[in-house]
Amino acid sequence: MLLRRILCRQALLLVAATLLFATSTGESQAETQLDWTQLPDLPSELGVAGPFAGISNDALIVAGGANFPRPVWESNKQWVDAIHVLVRTSDGYSWKEGGTLPRPTAYGASVSTKLGVLCLGGNDTEDVFAEAYFLKWNGQKIETIACAPLPQPTVYAQAAMIGDTVYVACGQSKPELTSATSSLWSLDLSQPGSPQDFQWKELPPLPGPTRAFAMVAAQHDGFHDAIYVMGGRRDANGQTEFLTDVWQFVPKTNTWHQRKDAPRAMMAGEAIGVGQSHIFVLASADESNWGKEDQLRDNHPGFPQEAFAYHTITDSWARIGETPACPVTTTAVRWGDSVILPSGEVRPRVRSPHIWKITASTPAKSFGVLNYLVLFGYLLAMVGIGVYFTQKNKNTDDYFRGGKQIPWWAAGCSIFATMLSSLTFTGLPSKAFAQDWVYAVSNFTIPVVAILAVYVALPFYRRIDATSAYEYLEMRFGRLTRMFASMSFVFFHLFRMAIVMSLTALALAVATPLTPVQSVLLMGVLSIVYCTMGGIEAVIWTDTIQTFVLLGGAILALVLLIGGVDGGFAGFWDIAQSADKFNMVNSNWDVTNAQVALWVILAGAVAQNISSYTADQAVVQRYVTTSTEQLAARSIWMSAILTIPATILFFGIGTALFAFYQSQPGKLDPLITTDQIFPLFIAREIPVGLAGLIVAGVFAAAQSTVSTSMNSSATTIIVDFLRPLRFCTTERGYLYAARTCTFLVGTIGTLLALLFVNPDIRSLFDAFIMILGIFMGILGGLFLLGAFTRRTNQLGALCGALFGAAAMLALWKFTRVNSFVYPAAGLTVCFVVGYVASLFTGGAPPNLAGLTIYDAPSSDDERAMPTTTSQTN
Repeated sequence: MLLRRILCRQALLLVAATLLFATSTGESQAETQLDWTQLPDLPSELGVAGPFAGISNDALIVAGGANFPRPVWESNKQWVDAIHVLVRTSDGYSWKEGGTLPRPTAYGASVSTKLGVLCLGGNDTEDVFAEAYFLKWNGQKIETIACAPLPQPTVYAQAAMIGDTVYVACGQSKPELTSATSSLWSLDLSQPGSPQDFQWKELPPLPGPTRAFAMVAAQHDGFHDAIYVMGGRRDANGQTEFLTDVWQFVPKTNTWHQRKDAPRAMMAGEAIGVGQSHIFVLASADESNWGKEDQLRDNHPGFPQEAFAYHTITDSWARIGETPACPVTTTAVRWGDSVILPSGEVRPRVRSPHIWKITASTPAKSFGVLNYLVLFGYLLAMVGIGVYFTQKNKNTDDYFRGGKQIPWWAAGCSIFATMLSSLTFTGLPSKAFAQDWVYAVSNFTIPVVAILAVYVALPFYRRIDATSAYEYLEMRFGRLTRMFASMSFVFFHLFRMAIVMSLTALALAVATPLTPVQSVLLMGVLSIVYCTMGGIEAVIWTDTIQTFVLLGGAILALVLLIGGVDGGFAGFWDIAQSADKFNMVNSNWDVTNAQVALWVILAGAVAQNISSYTADQAVVQRYVTTSTEQLAARSIWMSAILTIPATILFFGIGTALFAFYQSQPGKLDPLITTDQIFPLFIAREIPVGLAGLIVAGVFAAAQSTVSTSMNSSATTIIVDFLRPLRFCTTERGYLYAARTCTFLVGTIGTLLALLFVNPDIRSLFDAFIMILGIFMGILGGLFLLGAFTRRTNQLGALCGALFGAAAMLALWKFTRVNSFVYPAAGLTVCFVVGYVASLFTGGAPPNLAGLTIYDAPSSDDERAMPTTTSQTN
């Protein structure tokens, strides 16, 4: 009755919200705003064009450049060598004298590095240079550090950095435009030795036309870090050609790719990566008024006063507003959370001493009263379930197993909700948005692994009437193995709770006015309340409701997304097909490739799901909540089958997000992470009421994971540690201890989540897979050793577990292999080392009756197993 009332309430909310959507008068639109602020002017009132610029020791360095003395139309260009340093002070900013360059230089490339501002090439009135050096501000003065020179003299090029590697693209080798190149060089600053002994590496040249005055920036494209070269100009048979083409170089694969052209010709401007996947073009010249300088002189209108944003994932351009009379031929520099444009040219022959500080922002969002009512109505309903089941728990069997009276379909929904969680709601759509459907294959392996769960794992756990999954490991190997596995499980779920809450909170920060800390506390505290009070029944029934909320909200979001794409479903399909977003197979053998190979996905997914369905207490605990083994088997099949449409649904949302934002790139927010793309759509595009329902779905998914981790961790602590020690003398004492452990586990997990809130994590999904692989692979290996071998003993099993853990930690610490490799490596190393070690350390336990697949009874009534300490106390 309780479930029926709550589902009816959710249905009424959905109907009400749908009616509201039908009467909605329009769509909200989030547009990025650029705040242009002037810092103290450059001490040179003329200003300079083409200076070296960058950040060293939290100070802005502006060095060299060229200008025209006044009156500018009656003078010749002069090159300067002065170095100016802008430092932060307690009351603002202040300029410091920084000495001079080795010689007057302008129009070189520069980039901020850990060694200082790297200055590359440039020219003066007569020559083009190849020299390179660092300018380092030590707090008092500028230090000049020699660096290896460029492979050839270069001017009018630009540079960008990925990690510790500097990339320099295009430019001219002589004063004439006819010498423009398509070259690309890199310099690894992590090389051993002195910088002047570093070696430049010549990379494949840009496939398009040669060019100078191109813009260069580094950014991530969803798969790789890459270098982008945009626009520029070149000599075409004596005529100047202005370019609009955009090229991407991927260092990982050493390949070039042509991307979508810029909206207009762009040259001599400033481009810089912003956020996780945007490039801002803050100023640039075009072909308008080209060649009319002498005619227009002081009446020249200057360069176009508009800024653009390029999104690397959707390969789309958007105009992001007008700009002041901002300069070209300078270098965009990141300083803290802002971008600096120092000095530069504002119209032919005229420089500006202005230093511009540009900060991006988005309009304040309003969640709305109705959204709050929907969200908090759901959250209070979850607490109500905990209160309802409080009085039904008379002992730990009720608290941990629901008295073995849970309906099979509810247990199946609980397994489904536990396995997918909030990472499905936000992580999978962001993965499909940024990449493709390759990772969907991992979930498609779950029905295959379910065969092992139903016909091998389930009978073992039902025969021993287990409360903890690790009781079997004690029977098969011994107490030490059980304690090791149980402890590993508890640590895993503490980290799992933390990462699920923290990363979900970061995503929700876009969809709601709640801060990440507030979201973590809301999820954690409410989960602690209803889980501590209601036990496993509260967890399972809330999971069941959360399954309906999760899937209902996701279906609604997909419909609205496709409806918002230009051309509807046909437009969605065309965009997805042309971008190859439905790709599910990458055929390579590189385990470090971001475009993860099919074999890596299959190996990792099978190992991961074997571990989850056979050795994860959070899943195994559901096996013993139904009245019979047959009903438990139904719950496993139900959860496995639900995974298929759910995977298609959430990857479909990600693909629809890609299509939506490619057709409407102006609605993207450059300040968000890729994991926040779905919450951005919820916050900005979904009408009031419906947004609250979908946000409730995100909370539902997170809470299903958190509450399950709390209850299952408390179960292992009581059953695997406290009961064998006869910690309590009465059943009521153990029930009190169970509630106390649940509360403590939830509190620790919530506190860890507050520590883990980190907006720099690039992919929520990847982070979770890494944590899952590090901890769970060895548990799956232990179960397979016990069930499928006769000769493995406790010492061998522990050796396998320790070596498996060491192998996964080594992969994480010292390699760049895809995180899907972790569970496969851990499981394989644990199994192989455990078996081999057992051959050298003595025989298996003397009595293996019913403990392996080779002679196991098949019914709940055939209790062939010996009892453990936990059952007899």
